[in-house]
Parts: sequence; structure tokens; C-alpha cells
Amino acid sequence: MRNFRTALYGLVGAAALASASDVHELTKDTFNEFVSDNELVLAEFFAPWCGHCKALAPEYEEAATQLKEKNIKLAKVDCTAHGELCSDHGVEGYPTLKVFRGLENISPYQGQRKADAIISYMTKQSMPAVSTLSKDTITDFKTADKVVLVAFFDKDDKATNETFSDVAKNLRDEYLFGATNDVDVAKAEGVKQPAIVVYKSFDDGKDIYKEKKIEKEALQKFIKAAATPLVGEVGPETYTGYMTSGLPLAYIFAETPEEREKLAKELKPIAEKHKGAINFATIDAKTFGQHGANLNLEVGKWPAFAIQDTVKNQKFPLDQEEKLTVKTVGKYVDDFAAGKVKPSIKSEPTPESQDSPVHVVVANTYEQDVIENDQDVLLEFYAPWCGHCKALAPKYEELGSLYQKGDFAKKVKIAKIDATANDVPDEIAGFPTIKLYRAGKKTEPVEYSGSRSVEDLAKFIAEQGTHGVDAYTAPKVDDEKDDQKPMQAPAASEKVDEAKDKVKDSVKDKVKGAAEKAKEVVMDGDEGVEGHDEL
Repeated sequence: MRNFRTALYGLVGAAALASASDVHELTKDTFNEFVSDNELVLAEFFAPWCGHCKALAPEYEEAATQLKEKNIKLAKVDCTAHGELCSDHGVEGYPTLKVFRGLENISPYQGQRKADAIISYMTKQSMPAVSTLSKDTITDFKTADKVVLVAFFDKDDKATNETFSDVAKNLRDEYLFGATNDVDVAKAEGVKQPAIVVYKSFDDGKDIYKEKKIEKEALQKFIKAAATPLVGEVGPETYTGYMTSGLPLAYIFAETPEEREKLAKELKPIAEKHKGAINFATIDAKTFGQHGANLNLEVGKWPAFAIQDTVKNQKFPLDQEEKLTVKTVGKYVDDFAAGKVKPSIKSEPTPESQDSPVHVVVANTYEQDVIENDQDVLLEFYAPWCGHCKALAPKYEELGSLYQKGDFAKKVKIAKIDATANDVPDEIAGFPTIKLYRAGKKTEPVEYSGSRSVEDLAKFIAEQGTHGVDAYTAPKVDDEKDDQKPMQAPAASEKVDEAKDKVKDSVKDKVKGAAEKAKEVVMDGDEGVEGHDEL
């Protein structure tokens, strides 16, 4: 009897939990009406088996509860039950999140998959690009998010108002923007019109734009710098932001929270000095120590300091025998800023010969082999341990053999580089990554994202390459030509064998195609068609 009651209570509890959800589960019959009836909806298209969806679920639920008070609805659709609905909305992977302002105004969600990030992003979406503020609303507005911008302009200053509005429209997904033309409000905030203030929940609490003329590019640069902590923290939530900032990133590696906090406090004056020119951040050496190896640091020898040029992907590790003090780190950063520090380049030895159909590139030969020539260079960035790379290897060798001789070799090079043993200019997110460096356009490589078959790779080179070489379909010419001899008809047995081979290849291609399609169906949205082994 007790077991029955326990089971019953468990079922009741589960039912209560399900009914208490603030995430609205929609179907093909309820979706359109729900989206039409609510001004702003964030919808998640998911699959029950999807690992990323399971990880998102509690974050999404928490965000839904918080946003309910602001009348912002969060919904979800099970794509395994409502495939047609998901297909209608262009869902290709799970989870896919989209922002709906009715059925006609739809945009992709571009924030992180954490509760705080979802709340922040959707709060911004619910507000105008620039909110009009008064003495009664400015206090609450200043603390509405981690970073908030307020403009104090005269209402007749049309040029400045227009510039601020343009910037707000461009950055509304990232920050909250407000404005007031009340002179008394400006005075109470300690500024004089015209002024722009960044209010933030870290560092000194606010930054004031000090340029006399308010120009769009300068203002955007100021906002980005002011919105970045003087000494932040590198992690999954912040890494992409640092990498796309366009500024060098100075890493402070340490194993414990206490040590990271101590070093951040000690080195803060250096970060202040180089604010807007170099970003500074601590990083957990226990969890992300292997990233130190990517910066040419010796893993396990902590604390340590290194600077990464995020644009050129160059690494500048401080000698790990040096103690991390304001004096040593300060001088190193000053020298880096002055261009006096040479990048550290990790490279395998230069190959003594190139006997393989695939040209082996190392860091020391990268410029010569890839950039400084008139060839279309297809380069595979691989890792020795990568399973996908191992599967590609024989096909890539076969591809290389197509371009080995005559005019083909002069125009196209098939190459590879071990990205774990050599520093490369590009930031590589997964293995294998394949890029085509086109003759005359080496600074604009084209990344390959198709099927990793010999035929499709050759087609990619032909269509995207400067020289347009198609070695796969080009007629094969015997090494020994004898144009005087008449062609002999093949024996009947040869024709039969040829027909068998064609049938076999056709079956293989169809089976492979079906396998690829099946793979796409079961694959999470974060992975490519054939998959990458992530860094």
C-alpha cells in the first residue's frame, strides 16, 4: 500500500510540476493563434532526444518565469511531433530559437543559452531602440541591465539625436539605450548636455563619452570598450565576444578563484592604462589549461600570462619563469603595444621532401606554401586524433593525385597542416576545417561545408577557384601518347566489368546519400553535416 501511495504521490508531483511550467508548449493547431495574440514571443523548436535541448530546458524555464512578469512569452514546439510546422519555419537543427513579433516579423535569437542571457536579450527586444526617460524613470532604467546607455541631448540637436538612434538600432540586441532632453535630469546625473553615459554593474559603475563631436564609429568603439570589464573572465559565455572584438586579449591563467581575483586586482592598473586597446581577462587554468598550450604556454606551469592578437591569431606568451607582478607584466604589455614583442610561432620541422599527393604545410612554410604563390590552394586543418580527419585521409590523398601532374599542378595545390602542432593565422573551431585560398584573393579564403567526397571537393575547387580547374571530369591522357594508332574496341568482358563497377558505384553513392540524410535528421543543430571534432 505504501509503495502505491509513493508512486501516486510521485505522479501527482510530476503532474503538478508540468502544469506549473511557464513555458507554453505549442502544436500545429495552437501555434499561429498564440503568436498572433502575443506581442512578443520567443519560441524554441526542439527534439526530446537532443542533448543541447535538454541542457537548455532548465535555463529556458527559469527565463520564462522571470519574463512572465514583463508579459514576454516563451514557448516550445516538439519537432518530432510537429515536423511540418518546424519545416515551415526553416528549422534545420535543434534547438532553434526564434523571436516572433506576430507571424510576419520573425528574427533569429542571437543570445547565449543561459537564463540571464535570455532574460536580458528578450527584455531589450521588448523595448524601443531608444527609450524616452524622465526623472521618474531614469533611476530604474540605469539598473535594468548590466550595461545601459543614456543620452542627454537638447531636443533641437537633431544631428546628435540621429547619430545616437542609428547606433542604438545597430546595437539594440546587446545593450539598452535611453535618452532624455530634460536639463534638470542631466544636472542631477552630474553631466551637461550633450552627453552620453554608460551605466554598468561592474568596475566604476559608469563611463562618460568625452569626445567633443559625437560620431557613429567613435561612439560604437567607446561603447564596446566601456561595456567590457577592465579585467573580465574568459569562459564559454564570453570567449566569442573577446575573439570578435577586434582587440588583442591578455590572458591571466590561474588555478583558484582566490588567485584569479588577487591577480585581477593587482594587474587592473595595467588594464586601465590600455583600456580600449587591449582586453584583459582571467581564465581558470584547471578547467581551461589546455588553452594555454594553444598560446604556446607550458600546461601546468601556473600562474601564467599571454597575449593573443585575435585578428592575426598570433600568440605572445610571457616567459613563464617571470613572476606575474605589475612591473614585469606592465613592461611586457607596454612592449607589446609598441610592437617590440615578436610572436611565438610553434612549428613542426620543414619536410625534407614532398612525396605524397597532398602537400604537407608547417607554420614555417605557411606563407610560402599557401599565400605567396599563384595557385588555388585547398588546405585541410586537421588533428592527428580526429576521427573525421582519419576518415577523410584516403579520399583527400585521392583528390591530391588528380592535381599532381602538368598544368593542374601549376594551378592547384592540395595541402594539409596539423593545426595542433603548428600555429596558423586562422582561428580553427573544429576538425577537419577545409579552406580554399584562391589565387589573387588569398586574404579571402572560402571555407568548404559540403560532402567530403572526392567529386564534391573537386567541384568546389572548380567553381570557387580562380583558375576554375576541374580535374575530376577532365579527360585522362595516357603518359605515352600514340595518336597514329587507331583506337581498339574494348573486349566484351571489359564492358561487362565496367558496367558492374558503375552499378556498384551507383549503389554505394545512393547508400552513402541515404546515410548522410539520416545523419542530418538525428544531428543536433550545433554540428555540421559531417561533423567536426571540436577543439
